[in-house]
Amino acid sequence: MSDGKRFEGMTAVVTGGASGIGLGVAKRIAAEGGRVTVWDQDPARLKAAVAEIGATAARADEVNVADPSSVERATLTAAGEMGHIDILVCSAGVAGKNALVIDYPIDEWKRVFDINVHGLFYCNRFVAKLMKHRGYGRIVNIASIAGKEGNPTASAYSASKAAVIGLTKSLGKELAKDGVCVNTITPATIDTPILSQVSDAHIAYMRSKIPMERFGTVEEATAIVCWLASRECSFTTGAVFDLSGGRATY
Repeated sequence: MSDGKRFEGMTAVVTGGASGIGLGVAKRIAAEGGRVTVWDQDPARLKAAVAEIGATAARADEVNVADPSSVERATLTAAGEMGHIDILVCSAGVAGKNALVIDYPIDEWKRVFDINVHGLFYCNRFVAKLMKHRGYGRIVNIASIAGKEGNPTASAYSASKAAVIGLTKSLGKELAKDGVCVNTITPATIDTPILSQVSDAHIAYMRSKIPMERFGTVEEATAIVCWLASRECSFTTGAVFDLSGGRATY
């Protein structure tokens, strides 16, 4: 492995890879020698993402992560096109509406869990099966500090990210002897397009909880995700890494 090419010869699938943290991770893996398959639901964003990452290093697939048949098809296609899947980064997610638990719309609750929990489970399930068979893999699931602390008026998001933490810990233990490391990060608010889905009042609340008095950047999130996705991360699994600007106090 040459300097700056830690992903040389490696392949990755990045969900939600057409924007935000997912796009940042996909770009960095490609820049460091890897090949990437980007999953997203928006054809226009997928096309733009591949152009930004570089067509020689990236391919795209229109995937609805909430549909297990769509995920299974895309997994087999990615493995076939790239030869194998070394890395899975699950970045696809939604913030959900801001509302009190007693008023939270039931359909919205289900939508958040279909994408943030069920969708992530499908991706982990189908890709991990291939990794286990091959004897190597790195899975990084994007959770949130909200999954540890619970944000008021964001119960669906907080509960869904707590579920991501639990799933990651379970899967990490299950695959501990199979050469597959499974970890998660719990960022405080990162300055990404997902902020457009939440109210100004909630954005102000989240910022007020961060001692550094700023939001994290995509580049900062990308740095820790890419270490967890690399060969260097070989004795860490089922772990949770805070990225909170000092918000996490435990």
